Amino acid sequence: MKKKYIGFFLAGIMSLPASAQDIFTKEFIKSLMDRVNLYQYTHPWTKVDDNWIRGTYYTGVMACYQATKDNAYLSQCDAWGETHHWGITPLKPDDWGSGANILTCSQTWLESYMAHPAKFKLKPTVEYLHNGEHKNPTTRPLSYYHEGGLRYVDALFVCPPVFAMLNKITRDPKYLEWMDSFFWDVYGNLYDDQDNLFYRDIRYRPETACEQAKSSQLAGKDIEDSGSYFCYKRTKNGKKVYWSRGNGWAFAGLARILKYAPRDYANYSRYRAIFENMAEELKKRQQGNGFWYTNLDDPDDNGYRETSGTGFFTYGIAWGINNGFLSREEFLPVIEKSWNALVSSVSGEGKVRWGQRVGASPYKVSQEDSHEYVTGTFLLAASEIYKLKK
Repeated sequence: MKKKYIGFFLAGIMSLPASAQDIFTKEFIKSLMDRVNLYQYTHPWTKVDDNWIRGTYYTGVMACYQATKDNAYLSQCDAWGETHHWGITPLKPDDWGSGANILTCSQTWLESYMAHPAKFKLKPTVEYLHNGEHKNPTTRPLSYYHEGGLRYVDALFVCPPVFAMLNKITRDPKYLEWMDSFFWDVYGNLYDDQDNLFYRDIRYRPETACEQAKSSQLAGKDIEDSGSYFCYKRTKNGKKVYWSRGNGWAFAGLARILKYAPRDYANYSRYRAIFENMAEELKKRQQGNGFWYTNLDDPDDNGYRETSGTGFFTYGIAWGINNGFLSREEFLPVIEKSWNALVSSVSGEGKVRWGQRVGASPYKVSQEDSHEYVTGTFLLAASEIYKLKK
């Protein structure tokens, strides 16, 4: 199976343009997509994964198919779906893990259905959501909104777009109701109205109690040995903690909701307003080298460039320009810089580097850090840059 899909991409990789050429040409972008995807496909982090890590990678693969219409990408997605019988691994009844995470793969199943409708692609997701044991986000919210008992911002990417897609496919309004129930509950707890950005979870809000939160003297570089799940409310410079990838999950999730939800839907303008407000804040927080750093409010807090957040933001802003939601004049310079930054992060063999490892807060990043979801954010960005008309 692996040899079959390697063959699909070799021709494009062999013709990769020199780095001195325009990185915005379709030829360059397509060759880079192929190289990055082939590297990730041949360097899986584990043999089997039908959860959020590989699910996020495949949202990028499918986005590349939608942009380029290269059937090799769709074939790769379909092969992955077939491997898992287009299904979802159910939660145990008392599992406190996130039900949102395990729906990530459904985005690829459903987008494959939209490309070539077949009931077997759709049926497992629908049956899972209507199963009496698993329920849905309005009847059993703790299994969907929460991770470890907490609402978490990552959930806004991995689940609500599934409901927008299901509504587009079935025209059943209940899926938009489920999407609203999910999204606005998380939004109400984690969104900062002053800065138009999201906290990763409630522990990072400055005004809330948190047993794990430490004093500002322990924030920033002083916590390098504490792991990537360290919770703190202020940096050493007294700034808030807005995790880059955390806001990337939300911003990219909003783009995908806006992509699939009907524009005449009553709450569509609310989603659009948050998307546009976040874009304005992200524009202010981009660094001169084109990256967004791990803490959007304080670039000196673990002051590292970071590609998973930068990939998500590039994807969302480019999507906003391509679809008339964001001003081309205002935002094109932003993604020109960020795409250049992302391209510079790709190794000769196709590894997307400088991607923060699994975590829940700003944390140190080294050049060789990467993961499948990092590749996914890069491919999402590449898919929209490919469609960009400069």
